[in-house]
Amino acid sequence: MRYILNTYNYTKDRTIIVENLLINEHERVDNLHLDGYKIIQNTQHFRYGVDAVLLSWFAGQRVFKNAKIIDLGTGTGIIPILLVANEKCIHVDAIEIQDYYADLASRNIKLNNLQNYINVTQGDIRNLSEVSINPKYDIVVSNPPYMKGSIHNEKLPHAIARHEITWSMEALMVTARKILKDRGKLIFIHRASRLVDIIYNMRANGIEPKVMRLVTPKLSKDPNLVLIEGHKNGKAQLTVEKPIVIYNENGDYTDELKDIYYNSKKPISL
Repeated sequence: MRYILNTYNYTKDRTIIVENLLINEHERVDNLHLDGYKIIQNTQHFRYGVDAVLLSWFAGQRVFKNAKIIDLGTGTGIIPILLVANEKCIHVDAIEIQDYYADLASRNIKLNNLQNYINVTQGDIRNLSEVSINPKYDIVVSNPPYMKGSIHNEKLPHAIARHEITWSMEALMVTARKILKDRGKLIFIHRASRLVDIIYNMRANGIEPKVMRLVTPKLSKDPNLVLIEGHKNGKAQLTVEKPIVIYNENGDYTDELKDIYYNSKKPISL
């Protein structure tokens, strides 16, 4: 089943239809509860989670006026949307290898009328020289595939989003070094269990880890994610910030996580 979604130019009256967007079977429109922003997601495919929100927040603290940013492996386009929603004086290029997700991200950009701020390109991060993009960026962001090793009974779109199939951690570092300005920032989120691989590959490609923040589900649990900021050709000095705790022991979100969601320039939907 397919149907047409009317999208709107978000001017003061918020009612001017700018174009129609095609919504495919299994797709739905979710409200981000962020100044009217929405996102189309496929219930049968990979959807954004807390890691994307944490990365957008972490990177957003480092964004500056007129920063040139690129998101590698954009998926639905959630990270560029959250970044631009909170800081309209930036421009984000978004690269996605899967044609379905590249189309979905493009539709999400149109849905939110952000074409002047975000540009989506289908392409392989390992061959960015073949993609028509600006070769030098202030900030590279990425929520890359976390998993290494065998794949068990996963649909290909899920597998590509979760596993290092079309790219690897090394490919991320190689690409980031190639397209970053000198002292430019690589900001990404990954599995805490792969921290040794992360730091090794960063330093091997001239990207010095500068800030690290672990993420743990609860205080009683081991960290499962890590937020990392690295600088191209930066000096050796790593700041380890206090961990982010997602849930209290009773299962409620911690005050810290609520601050991340709600106390930025604008709220982000839980």
